[in-house]
Amino acid sequence: MKGEFASTSAIYALTPDFCPRPIAWGTFKTDPDSHFYVCKFYDFIKDISVPAPDSFCQKLAELHSQHTSPEGKFGFHCTTYNGDLPQDNTWCDSWETFFANALRQVLKVREERAGPSEALNSLQPALFNKVIPRLLGPLESDGRKIQPSLVHGDLWCGNTGIIDESTKEGIVFDPASFWAHNECTSSSSSQAPILGVG
Repeated sequence: MKGEFASTSAIYALTPDFCPRPIAWGTFKTDPDSHFYVCKFYDFIKDISVPAPDSFCQKLAELHSQHTSPEGKFGFHCTTYNGDLPQDNTWCDSWETFFANALRQVLKVREERAGPSEALNSLQPALFNKVIPRLLGPLESDGRKIQPSLVHGDLWCGNTGIIDESTKEGIVFDPASFWAHNECTSSSSSQAPILGVG
């Protein structure tokens, strides 16, 4: 709940018309294993399945164009959850390092939950020592720099809602935010950060 509140608060600070206003989070005094999160309530329009793409994409682009990471780094100040997967949000100076750490976390949790896989383990050295450095390293070399942008972190159609029937204006909710490459997204279907090309 802390990650949910912190994620929504971060999005709300940059694009307040793109998510519900977060109000509070905490732990019940009578049950330390039960937690709560409260935000503005919306009665979503159920007859329309997707938000209007123009305004939705404009808001998403606005969010991803803000480069105000409080640390000037990639990461987030607390653990967030993509579905039931805890994300490694450790602050990093490099996008390549953050991406590799996040993927290692996914693979670690996969092994804990599903058991070891010799085939998958045999691919990891090449992935981390060759593929990721060759694909992401050039983005931050020869004077190039990536400015961290806040991303939703679990963006898919199930985490969007339509709040206005006439305009089909939509908002996002249930984020697992972190500061990332501005073209990064991830969803609970993949459980890993993905770098889009656009």
